[in-house]
Amino acid sequence: QALKRLYLVVAVALLWSTCQGLAVQVAGLRRQVDPHWRRGLSYLKIGLAWLRGVVAKGRQLLAPLPLSAVDPEPCFASKKARAKHDNRIWFSRIRSLRCHA
Repeated sequence: QALKRLYLVVAVALLWSTCQGLAVQVAGLRRQVDPHWRRGLSYLKIGLAWLRGVVAKGRQLLAPLPLSAVDPEPCFASKKARAKHDNRIWFSRIRSLRCHA
């Protein structure tokens, strides 16, 4: 039972940190925690860095934003990763199929 509670606490902490990272990105404050903003830090790492600043530097906690399926500003660890993302094939779901004879 204690292990389940620990997993819950860790899961909530990860979710909260990720939401803080997304809020930092949307608020345009990313450079305060990531001066090399093109290096591809995850929202989790950005959020953890922001939370360290909340404790150490007196920054304000931001209102958490809901996670969405669309990344507001994707970042990539390398030019190769960006090229792979830009050149991938985009698919959409087929909702209905009609055959006309």
